[in-house]
Amino acid sequence: MLAVPPPPPAVSGAPNSPSWQPPTASGPVPPSAATAFSQGRFHKPPLDAETAEGATTAPPAESPEGYTPTQRDLPVINRGDTVQVPFPTPEPTAPAAAEGLGPLYVVGDVHGYLDELLAALREQGIIDAAGAWSAGNTRLWFLGDFTDRGPDGIGVIDTVMRLSAEAAAAGGYCKALMGNHELLLLGAKRFGDTPVNSGAGTATFQAAWLLNGGQKTDMERLQDHHLQWMARLDAMEQEDGHLLVHSDTTAYLDYGDSIEAVNDTIRDTLTRNDADECWDLFRKFTKRFAFRDDSGAVRELLGAYGGTRIVHGHSPIPYLLGEVGSEDGEDSAGPAVEGPHVYADGLAVAMDGGVTMAGKLLVCQLPLSG
Repeated sequence: MLAVPPPPPAVSGAPNSPSWQPPTASGPVPPSAATAFSQGRFHKPPLDAETAEGATTAPPAESPEGYTPTQRDLPVINRGDTVQVPFPTPEPTAPAAAEGLGPLYVVGDVHGYLDELLAALREQGIIDAAGAWSAGNTRLWFLGDFTDRGPDGIGVIDTVMRLSAEAAAAGGYCKALMGNHELLLLGAKRFGDTPVNSGAGTATFQAAWLLNGGQKTDMERLQDHHLQWMARLDAMEQEDGHLLVHSDTTAYLDYGDSIEAVNDTIRDTLTRNDADECWDLFRKFTKRFAFRDDSGAVRELLGAYGGTRIVHGHSPIPYLLGEVGSEDGEDSAGPAVEGPHVYADGLAVAMDGGVTMAGKLLVCQLPLSG
């Protein structure tokens, strides 16, 4: 088993230099070995596979060696299952940004799609043509899930780490939350084929990682400083009245009654390096769709951790909208994502644009303008 190594030596100008602060991260999101969806309304995902998207896409001709696009089979939520709020929607009144800080942006799930990420950041003026930070004191938050399914997950992590150093030097910051795929990659590297109690028989992180789009090239390029960075990410944070998390789940409540307590508990769990504990963490943060029926779960989280609106990734907007798939498992027309999905009485904002299913990688400024 691979224990979390000590911080690497400082290197001037590098992401691990003394002046660089690693991005913080938010909640994990793991796939459960036997996630059954009640009442037969949703079809079950593959064993221990969290993603799902019911169509298989062939790799592009230029796909790098070792890149394996994955099958997708997420349960589908039809339009009637969610509260539809047209986008853009006025943001609830949020506290003003602290003096000296610039505008706030959030980034949805990236999943190894580095080119799409760079294009979206350029479109918002956050980076220049060469890919360098050009947004001054802007604040940028990534909502987790940097790897798996797409061709260059390690390249995405390297980019976020580099932008963190460049943003800090310019008076802004670039930070990140922990997604379930960070937990998954950490587990696959640390524990490999070590059996864990999945609650539905024996499972392993290695098998779950592969079923969830784990890429051989990412594992080959994964280094100690990547592992350290992922293990130190926070699970949740609050910015200008926005409660930022990765997963649309209430599982955060199991880990503490404050943002600091949740982050400390999850970090301590990863430090103990216990395979079963890490699997349980991964399993809980793979849960999704907690906010789709009503706003009660959102209000519970906001009541516990503060804020006026939750902003999350994890559950692709095309599924929340019923744009992809059907109850009988057949695909319909494809995703049509133009921006965030605001729902649950306007208290929740979904930011996973479904880039893994030809959707859109979202980079948006908060608060949303009406």
